[in-house]
Amino acid sequence: MIAADRDALVCDLAETYGILDYKALPVGLLAALSSGLRENSRIRLRLAGQTQDTGLLLLAAAVDRLSWLVWAQTEGARQGEGRPPSLLAALLGTEEGAATDGTDGPLVFDTAAEYEAARAEIVKGGYHGE
Repeated sequence: MIAADRDALVCDLAETYGILDYKALPVGLLAALSSGLRENSRIRLRLAGQTQDTGLLLLAAAVDRLSWLVWAQTEGARQGEGRPPSLLAALLGTEEGAATDGTDGPLVFDTAAEYEAARAEIVKGGYHGE
């Protein structure tokens, strides 16, 4: 943990246990206290390659979905304008409007016939977004 991010570990030890000088502790005790840090501590997030707490990301995703559902009922949505910005994308630093699952985002159809044709393909298992 020290090699990964010494400053993050020092901050977590100070915040959680009030330890300001980790070098004064026996190595075994330091290892035990370090492994007992909470899941969303700075050093554990760093080791997991995350920038934000999982709970925060889930809340942002829920807010994004809710704001999209509300927006979808507006006249602006019918015109394709004013889509609310994504909090999740802002937290993750991803491109605004880009889907994070490797797709190009939501499927959009110009006519009901296009939708019905795509739906039929999806039901058959043959639609791949062409």
